[in-house]
Amino acid sequence: MAVNMQIKDPENVVPEEEEDDESPIEQVRLTVSNDDDPSLPVWTFRMWFLGLLSCALLSFLNTFFSYRAEPLVISMITVQVATLPIGRLMARVLPKRKFTIKSWEFSLNPGPFNVKEHVLISIFANAGSAFGNGPAYAVGIVDIIKAFYFRNITFLAGWILVVATQV
Repeated sequence: MAVNMQIKDPENVVPEEEEDDESPIEQVRLTVSNDDDPSLPVWTFRMWFLGLLSCALLSFLNTFFSYRAEPLVISMITVQVATLPIGRLMARVLPKRKFTIKSWEFSLNPGPFNVKEHVLISIFANAGSAFGNGPAYAVGIVDIIKAFYFRNITFLAGWILVVATQV
């Protein structure tokens, strides 16, 4: 079976079928692997805990700081940097014991903290950061109702308004 070779650079010979998977940018090719390890755990307790915490925390902090004259925006990259050592610490500290609920078996610590968990935590954080555009628009509506119309709006009504306009 012959493999067709396409030569772009005499020192960099890439088989043609691998070329589709390769990035045209050299720095990306050198740092990002094309291989996937399906044995890495993804839906772990660490991922859900750190992901939901980062989403809620970024959403709260960015909304809180949006009321300043010069708003402070905390981006997803801050969470990426912070969650890597926290995830590794959790991998060392959490118990490795397996728990069983009916026929479902799980562990709080299925192994070392991995890149797939980190990527999913980053996706959660990105959702919580509102993509750097500040809080949900309906938060302003709730503020206007209270500040300018001097009307009281319950937490549940405000929450439903915010969620309904976001979804």
